[in-house]
Amino acid sequence: MPVSDSAGRVTDAKPSGDESADGLPINELFYSLQGEGTLAGVPSVFVRTSGCNLRCWFCDSYHTSWEPTHAWMSLEEIVAEIDSYDADHVVLTGGEPLLHENSVALLEALDDRGYHTTVETNGTIYRDAPIDLVSVSPKLASSTPTPERDPSGEGEWAERHEADRIDLEVLARLVAEYNVQLKFVVTDADDMPEILELLADLRAAADVPISDEDVLLMPEGATRERLADTRSRVADLAMEYGFRYTPRLHVDLWNDAPET
Repeated sequence: MPVSDSAGRVTDAKPSGDESADGLPINELFYSLQGEGTLAGVPSVFVRTSGCNLRCWFCDSYHTSWEPTHAWMSLEEIVAEIDSYDADHVVLTGGEPLLHENSVALLEALDDRGYHTTVETNGTIYRDAPIDLVSVSPKLASSTPTPERDPSGEGEWAERHEADRIDLEVLARLVAEYNVQLKFVVTDADDMPEILELLADLRAAADVPISDEDVLLMPEGATRERLADTRSRVADLAMEYGFRYTPRLHVDLWNDAPET
């Protein structure tokens, strides 16, 4: 269900009193197929939180970052909604879900109920929580909202985004302590030198090996038309470098429709 519509649109607001003590800002909560990564095609419940510490210009969840909207739901309400679906997998996504301390309590509650959990994160925040798969999407320089491609037209986020988009220490800790897939949004071959450099730095910093099979290249594009321009190039790059290609199955199936 599109929580932000059903409960009213709220931008950058928190409830008063104890209402938020065990809750999260939820933009969407819905049932669909996982569209990306090693679990693409698996029926799952998606819990999309609102709020992000970065501002990728191509963000496909605009209403969790550039114009954050949400309703506040208690953990009990979130879990009850998840339980209403016939699914064993839950994806906690955003925005950046690990911004919120209560994401840990939600993941603990889901673990107690036997759900397989995936957390989609930009890799700049570490939380100690029971997570079956951490899907890390490090943001490349091509994601920075420079003035000429800032959706808001103001360019005020460029410097902050560029400064915060990579945290090697956090990435190394996530890789060492969780089952991780590294998912890079790629437009063309110009992105590859930066990916290779980051992987080299991360492999030097991490306490565990990082297999090329855990490195996924995903074509940039939130619409079918855009993916038609990027998917073949990115597939060729995956074969050239020996990394894994991941589709954007939800875009192929439903284009840019919400709740997919």
